[in-house]
Amino acid sequence: MGRTSGIRGGLYAVSEWIAKFSLNNLQWAVFNLPIALLVISMIYAEKVEDIYYLTPTLVVLMPILFFPATTALFAKAREWVRKDLDDRPERSYISYYKENYKVSVQAGIVFTILWGILLGDIYYFSTVNELIMNVFFIVGIILYVFTVNFFSVTVHFDLKARPAFKKAFLVTIVSPLSFVTVAITSAIMLYISVYVFPLMIPIFTGSIIAFLSFSSFYRLFLKLNHKEKNG
Repeated sequence: MGRTSGIRGGLYAVSEWIAKFSLNNLQWAVFNLPIALLVISMIYAEKVEDIYYLTPTLVVLMPILFFPATTALFAKAREWVRKDLDDRPERSYISYYKENYKVSVQAGIVFTILWGILLGDIYYFSTVNELIMNVFFIVGIILYVFTVNFFSVTVHFDLKARPAFKKAFLVTIVSPLSFVTVAITSAIMLYISVYVFPLMIPIFTGSIIAFLSFSSFYRLFLKLNHKEKNG
């Protein structure tokens, strides 16, 4: 009887986590649907001019859709990671979306510019100088981890854009282990999602990356906090 109860309890816990991940990821995917359609159109564009025409719309939509939606996803991930420590009731994805919208848009404008410049450089040097392109690719990994850490910092500390940028930068450079963890786990998830199970993208990919990334950030936060208290 205990064994059956244990199995049932385990299955219930697994199904609960699946429901949490999928529900919030689907909401994230819905908010980003216009961006996804634009990206697909750009990938299958027959002419380079078509890509140029679509790019300005993509640039506009990134700050106002992708960044608020992803910040809300990280806020939910924070709830999941701190479930046993937080006495507050769970909040909806939409409430986090609204709460962090202004800061997310402000940060999204900056990040969109940075990513636009970087991707433009990678594209240009891919046909001019492969070595320089690889350097920019490494910069891209750093910028990716910095972007992810910004989401974690924003939802954990409730900061405005400028101080959140500063703290996210410190988090990015202070721990090589945390940096590598975020980079590798994200790379594995993205590879599986793109090349193995594409259906994971609207159902699980974003929420799993948010959960794993915030978990790494939170472990680092606890470690640094412990060191600070104990001198």
